[in-house]
Amino acid sequence: MCEDAHGIGRRALLVTGAAAALTLGSVSFAAADEQGQETRTVRGTLPPGSPDFVYVPVEVPPGVRELKVSYTYERPSVPAGTQGNALDIGIFDQHGTELGGRGFRGWSGGARTEFFIRADEATPGYLPGPVRAGTWHIALGPYTVAPQGLAYELTITLTYGEPGAAVPPAYPPARARGRGRTWYRGDCHLHSWHSDGRRTPAEIAALARAAGLDFINTSDHNTHSSHAHWADVAGDDLLVMLGEEVTTRNGHVVALGTDPGTFVDWRYRARDNRFGRFAREIRRAGGLVVPAHPHATCVGCGWKFGFGEADAVEVWNGPYTPDDEVTLADWDNLLVAYAREGRGRAGREWLPAMGNSDAHRDPDVVGSPQTVVLADDLTREAIQEGIRAGRSYIAESKNLSLTFTVSDGRGRHAGIGERLDADPDTPVTVRLEASGAPRCTARIVTDQGVLLTSDPFPVSGSGVVEWRTTPAYAAYVRAELRHETAAGPVPGALAALTNPVFLGRWGG
Repeated sequence: MCEDAHGIGRRALLVTGAAAALTLGSVSFAAADEQGQETRTVRGTLPPGSPDFVYVPVEVPPGVRELKVSYTYERPSVPAGTQGNALDIGIFDQHGTELGGRGFRGWSGGARTEFFIRADEATPGYLPGPVRAGTWHIALGPYTVAPQGLAYELTITLTYGEPGAAVPPAYPPARARGRGRTWYRGDCHLHSWHSDGRRTPAEIAALARAAGLDFINTSDHNTHSSHAHWADVAGDDLLVMLGEEVTTRNGHVVALGTDPGTFVDWRYRARDNRFGRFAREIRRAGGLVVPAHPHATCVGCGWKFGFGEADAVEVWNGPYTPDDEVTLADWDNLLVAYAREGRGRAGREWLPAMGNSDAHRDPDVVGSPQTVVLADDLTREAIQEGIRAGRSYIAESKNLSLTFTVSDGRGRHAGIGERLDADPDTPVTVRLEASGAPRCTARIVTDQGVLLTSDPFPVSGSGVVEWRTTPAYAAYVRAELRHETAAGPVPGALAALTNPVFLGRWGG
């Protein structure tokens, strides 16, 4: 076993066109006998203010069957209000570390202390495949660094021998047995043990079925390694779409329903002006771009990229919290801006809302909340089209269902995500029907704010609310169902939320 010390030298600092990165000195191996092992141990300390990514090159010789990496780092106590040490880890192969991820072979963030890669198998979060000769790079991500610095130790072990047989990936089908044009329930933000979740794909699928879901989307942090592990758990009753939660230092975005095997890089900040490139990559791969929990308070979670590239936005993430309330208000402001600026611009897109569980482990509840989408069929394309069009509402569980429509006196009507094309002074009736919402209060919201608050629904959970307005008075209407609250004028937690129905003619 050899030991190397790595310090940070000024000459090693590289600006890669994305986030600043640091490349340390190489770790070399001399090929052992065909069945032997070699191990190297690397120690170093990263100071406060370290770059987002620190790469440790590893010179891999020919004949390697398996590469294994383990690591530890010190976690000294820090003063209250000060960030302690947190160090993420991943690896890139001989194809390099260039932005775009051609060399990407896996990422576990801070969820694991070790991983291995070989041709026939790899640790969850990592991609199996041959360990070819060349310069590999262990990627360290100093998420937060204590004032004392971040002292780490890497142990790299190469095992020599004949590689195992590679296993061709099998992916879930892009369609399930649908029920024609109807409402389908889904949860598009879920984590398995391929990132920092604790559930297997089979466990997640079982929970999704129990939650009454018709579709889910995989969204492990910064890796697509799970894509090849869902085929066995999908079925006629459950559509499994494939994606990734792209976890940058300036916010997270769900890549929703990308082509199998799609990897989306995350190594940039808003100041690097790279997000648009990767948003377009998501769409080229058949996916939707959905910023996740935009006002979450964890380090790096707040959304800083703007919404110009978004196809939808996650306004409700897991149990309803004040973060979600702020996101809801921000989203409503976007609707107001659209209503103000979009009139007369037929076809200008608005930003639909979604809700997802972001479930990782017990006691996180898969399908709470869930997005209920009106789609022509239970296929990837049909579900995505419904989400993109905003033909959806968010419900806290399978027990809650609603309809929300607007109609005029001439027999015309519009549903969620649609527009009722009527003259400014035309009287219209807004109607909300709900079930599964005991003691909840309904609210009708327009571009002016909350204009109607109902009495609480009975304990049966069913109720009907009607309200009359005109397109001149309300540019859009949307509905909320709120739980009871003991905080006076503060609204209770959401039980359901609809996307808007727009009112009036373009140019009116």
